[in-house]
Amino acid sequence: MTTGVRFKDFRRSASVIVLLMGVATISCTTGSEMASRSARLSKAQGLFAERCKSSGEKIYQTVHGVDGILLLKRRPENSNFYDQFALNDPYGNDAGGDRYVETFLRGGFETSPLGSGLHSHIGYSYVDAMEDYGIRYRYTGGVREVERTDSILMGGTGKTFTTSAYVVDRVVATAAQPRYAVSYEDVSTREEREYWIAGSSLKIIDLQTNEVIAERLGFMMDLGQGSQAHGRAPWQYAANNACPAFSMGQHAWLAQLGAADKFVEKVVQPRQGQQ
Repeated sequence: MTTGVRFKDFRRSASVIVLLMGVATISCTTGSEMASRSARLSKAQGLFAERCKSSGEKIYQTVHGVDGILLLKRRPENSNFYDQFALNDPYGNDAGGDRYVETFLRGGFETSPLGSGLHSHIGYSYVDAMEDYGIRYRYTGGVREVERTDSILMGGTGKTFTTSAYVVDRVVATAAQPRYAVSYEDVSTREEREYWIAGSSLKIIDLQTNEVIAERLGFMMDLGQGSQAHGRAPWQYAANNACPAFSMGQHAWLAQLGAADKFVEKVVQPRQGQQ
């Protein structure tokens, strides 16, 4: 009888010890993880601060009365908000594809639902862009009367009507190429991407002298270090922690739209008063 009681007490004691050990293990693991995250963020902030020392706009020359520019590269159609190591310049994220070209055109940016009201804009009379197989295309645009159909699927009548809309024309360029070109590149290193830091270079080049007449160098870092909790998009949130900073508060990524054109127009100033 005595032996049975002692065994039962021992079993209870052993259970309590195992439980306490489990709690201690969880506590230590959690503490260790927190310390690791803190150390990682501290390292990331150090790298980011160092990179920010070289960031900013460097303008060596300004040009006035320019009718058109050449885009050596277009932005991808889709924005990268999640891929940690894709070197597609998340800092320079702008409108994608044809919309990127249109942001430089006179009248194109204001008529875009992406760009309306984000910044003052003049735009160029035409924009050339290098595309597949090295073919140069010329884009022009303007407001014209177009026919639209009132979609039944959207609650409309199905009737066709005429309205004003901004229309872009694209043709193979036959005229001489513009003197001033715009290009961008991702300047991130592997180590920086490990800590969710992205770097960007946007250059304006005088093709006649082959000189870089201006450059915008920028960096951003995701403070959440890639967390996608609650639908979080790391590179989108990283725009809130950038140098030079974007000026849109908690929605800084919105200010990235059209930012390339904003910088280019500071340097290569469009001819005014001409459609």
